Amino acid sequence: MTRRALRLEMPCRIWPEFFSRLVTLSGGGRESDTYKEYVPVKHAFPTQLLDKTRTRVMGIFNATPDSFFDGGHYREEAEMRTRMRRIMEEGADIVDIGAESSRPDASPVSLEEELRRAIPAWEAALSTGMPVSVDTCKAAVARRALQMGAAMINDISALRHDAEMREVVAEFGCLCVLMHMQGTPKTMQVSPVYKDVVSDVYDFLARRIEFALQGGIAEDRIWIDPGFGFGKTVEHNLELLRRLDIFQGLGCPIVMGTSDKSMIGAVLGAPPDDRQEGTAATVAIGITRGVHCVRVHDVKVMARVVRMCDAVLDKGSAVGTE
Repeated sequence: MTRRALRLEMPCRIWPEFFSRLVTLSGGGRESDTYKEYVPVKHAFPTQLLDKTRTRVMGIFNATPDSFFDGGHYREEAEMRTRMRRIMEEGADIVDIGAESSRPDASPVSLEEELRRAIPAWEAALSTGMPVSVDTCKAAVARRALQMGAAMINDISALRHDAEMREVVAEFGCLCVLMHMQGTPKTMQVSPVYKDVVSDVYDFLARRIEFALQGGIAEDRIWIDPGFGFGKTVEHNLELLRRLDIFQGLGCPIVMGTSDKSMIGAVLGAPPDDRQEGTAATVAIGITRGVHCVRVHDVKVMARVVRMCDAVLDKGSAVGTE
């Protein structure tokens, strides 16, 4: 069947009310006897994210202890809430929260540990009213997050890791990012090889879009990510950036995550905490090649880069009143 035949029209809607009991997890990943009741709430779908008239900024929050940017820095509830408010005030349209490391050579964590790390961060982000994306490959984690009010699932496995993920995404009608990755985080940087990295990644994403549509995920809910740094050499990443506009042919909004990646470090000879200029350059190039959303650590600076690029390209209302 063709994508046209499979296309499902799912208008923006108000998500249904729900009751959810969430297990509160204690340190070490063991379940305690304490439960937290969530009252029924209605979540308005963030329709502004579907607006393609300007580039969107996705702020990154890592609830992992080994993140080079913010790992372990925000552990208390008040600290997390302060950080989430700052991400929003600095210009993020959505915050992406990950609680399982996907850096090269990372090992997976248990469902219980991922939830223990993630739930406080989700609560902090949702308290700001900012749309929340959840970076996970586990359907159970996705379901819990969506019940709490998350708007997007960012699956680096493109619905391959967990057979139930497609069903969960379709059920909630949320946004979903399908990302390309060769191998797993544990193995992805062990001699990645392609016939043609752009064509290979393009064909992979086309197949995953088709898979998502066949499972009932609406076409206007699917975003794609070429997966910079996920099973690619420096030259692979640079070639993807050069030819990024090709991915517009897939008909889905493009997410780009080059922020502070090792490809920038390799070119500039810079450590992770000194790659701001390189990140800005890749963000600007990506926007000129049709990227809809940039996933970044330094939200304030990159939001300004985005705004300036949009002004040059005459996108949206990028020009201020100064």
